[in-house]
Formats: sequence, C-alpha cells, structure tokens
Amino acid sequence: MPRPEIQEPQPPELASPWRTEARVRLQAEARAFARDVVMPIADELDPHKGEMPRSLIDAMAGKGWFGLTIPAEHGGLGLGVFEYCLVSEELARAWLSVGSILARGQGLGTQTLDEERRRDLLRRSAAGRWIGSIALSEPTAGSDLAGVQTRAVREGDSWLLTGTKRWAGFALAADFIEVLARTREPEAGEPRSAGLEPFLVVKEPGTFPEGMTGHAIDKIGYHGFLTFELALDRVRVPESDRLTGLYGDQGADADAGGFAAVQRGLNIARVHTAARAVGVARAAVEDCQAYLQEREQFGHPIGEFQALRFALADMAAEVAQARAYWHQVAHLLDAGEPAESESAMVKLLATEMAVRVTNRAMQLHGGNGYTTERRVERYWRDARLTTIFEGTSEIQRRIISDRMLPRP
Repeated sequence: MPRPEIQEPQPPELASPWRTEARVRLQAEARAFARDVVMPIADELDPHKGEMPRSLIDAMAGKGWFGLTIPAEHGGLGLGVFEYCLVSEELARAWLSVGSILARGQGLGTQTLDEERRRDLLRRSAAGRWIGSIALSEPTAGSDLAGVQTRAVREGDSWLLTGTKRWAGFALAADFIEVLARTREPEAGEPRSAGLEPFLVVKEPGTFPEGMTGHAIDKIGYHGFLTFELALDRVRVPESDRLTGLYGDQGADADAGGFAAVQRGLNIARVHTAARAVGVARAAVEDCQAYLQEREQFGHPIGEFQALRFALADMAAEVAQARAYWHQVAHLLDAGEPAESESAMVKLLATEMAVRVTNRAMQLHGGNGYTTERRVERYWRDARLTTIFEGTSEIQRRIISDRMLPRP
C-alpha cells in the first residue's frame, strides 16, 4: 500500500459568531508575519537566550499592531480586546515573547494627568515609539499586589520612589517603566490597596534613570527580552507623571483610583495571556501533526498508531476549547462587561491546558523532543510560565471561588 501523502498542518480559522472579513484579514496577516518573520528569528535566538532585534519591533510597529486598541483619532487602529488577542495568539505561536511585546504598547504609559501630553503619548504608543515596562511585583509582593512596599514620598512638585521591584520585563530597553508605589498607609476601614498609585518613570532606552539600578534575572524560558529586578533609591518622578491607570486600558476610570484601574487592566491582561497560551499550545499540536507523519518506527509512520493519533486528537480538542473561550471573554470585555470571573477562568483553563498539551507534545516527540533540535522544548518551557504570570493559577482559583462563595 502506498504511503499517504504528508498533510501540512492547517491552522484554525475564525468561526461564527466571531468571524468577520476584517478579522479574517487581520488573522491572516499576523499568521503570515509570524511564520515568515518571527519564526526564523526565534529559531536563531531563543536557544542562545538572545533578545529580539529592534528591527522586529519596528516591523510590528509598521503594521500598526502597537496601536491595535488605541482609538483612530490618536493614530491607532481603534480595534478591541478581541483583535488584540487575535494578533497575539498568532505571534505567540511563533515566539511567546513577541506575542507579549504588543502589551508594551496599546496606550501603556499614557494615562497622565495632563490631557495634551496624554494625547501625544498615545500617538507615540500607536506608532511603536513609546514601548514600556511594568514594575508591579516585589520580592515579597507578587500575587498580593496590595502588599507592595515601594514608597512614593512627595517632595515639592515631585515624588521620590524608593524600593525594590522584581519581574520587570523589557525594563532596560524600554522608553519608560510604570512603577506601582505606596503614597500612604491605609486608614482604618480602608482596603489594604488604599494609597497605591502607579507612576511613570521616563528613561532613555538602554539605560536606567538616576537612582535606579537593575540586574537581569536568568530565566529558563520566555527569551526574547530580559527581565529585571530593580532597585529604586529616591527616583524622582514629577507630579505630572503620576498615572490614573496601568496596562493602557482605554476604559480605565480615573476617578476610581490608580489601584482600581490596575485591577481592571489585569482582566484584559489575563485574557491576553490565555490567547498567548493558546498560541503556544497550538504550535505544539501543529508540530506534532507533522512529526507523527515524518517519524517512522516498525516500518510505519508513528501517526498510524492509534494511541498517538488519539493523543493528538485530545490535544487539538483542548486547544480549540480554550480558543473558543478566550473569544467569548474578549467579546464580553469589548462589550463593556467587567468579566472578572470569566477573565480568571479563561486564564486558568487556557494556561493549564498549554502545560498539559506541550508536555504531551514532548512525549510524542520521544527523545527528539528532549533536544534543542526541535521547537517543542521551547513551547514546553514557555507554556510553563503562562500559569504563573498575570496571576498564578492559584490566584485565579481564589478570584473565581471568592465570587461563588462567601468568605468568613
């Protein structure tokens, strides 16, 4: 019997009710860019923990993707969370960090108190000329952001920031760093988050500002940009650079306070993480689809063995399920719903799925999966992180359960 022709993996298409002609075009454009531009760079640099070149960032800026969610009046594409996550899934399928760098645009670092300056920064963000880093976590405050101890002390028309921040990705190469700091202690009856405000630390790319030092954290994955621990010693920030929110969320309510705006932005960030996790898991499925047809044992392609065929089917079904859910939650956010529980749920389910699927993909590749000759080990390393950043799986479970059950 002649051997069947090897079938090329077919990436999924948008399904109703989310399918529109504009979204299909955007998805196709991002998919081609990921395949033809991002993948070769990732294959070259990731094994050596290399940083993505500025030329790649500029190419994404040329597509307008750093302004996907920025209104057209400010030079952006004026699209929603759905389109933002759609592009990010495609880019993460090639290299997780490239799907992530888009979050450093989207109006991040633009929520200044001065409206004219805000408009100028929005235009720069949309053009990919205002790309930043976020410094929320600390060595003793990660999932518990209300426990942040970095201090902001008022001195005249400025604030002086002192403390230590951890997990600030892209901090050295960025145009700015958003720092969450405490301006005062909570008063009786106030939540622990009272007094926390985000500040904009403007800097030159490739340097840290006066009073700030940093060292890169050696990660096992998520290569493409460096992640830093930062030490702040009276870093001066003008009052005009105190922000009303983080994450570039155009729907943030300035009157709700900085910490509340941070929480709102986290909902979008969690759906974005779910989409990136789907991209990584999808990469593992598509690579396995090809490998099971290429690899022969006992005189047959291993894809002819039922156990392996069924494993691939289960993996594909899990990825499709997670994708459909992030589509739904992104739609809710675009419709103006808070979707806090749903954002936590999709982040939990999609990222845990990515760990399972990439782990299974390693097994299906056998010994070849445990080498750097195949991309599957990269997917495996990167998927593991998605269950940790933007709130661990345990934190997502707490958010969900706290909205289902009363607390004592």
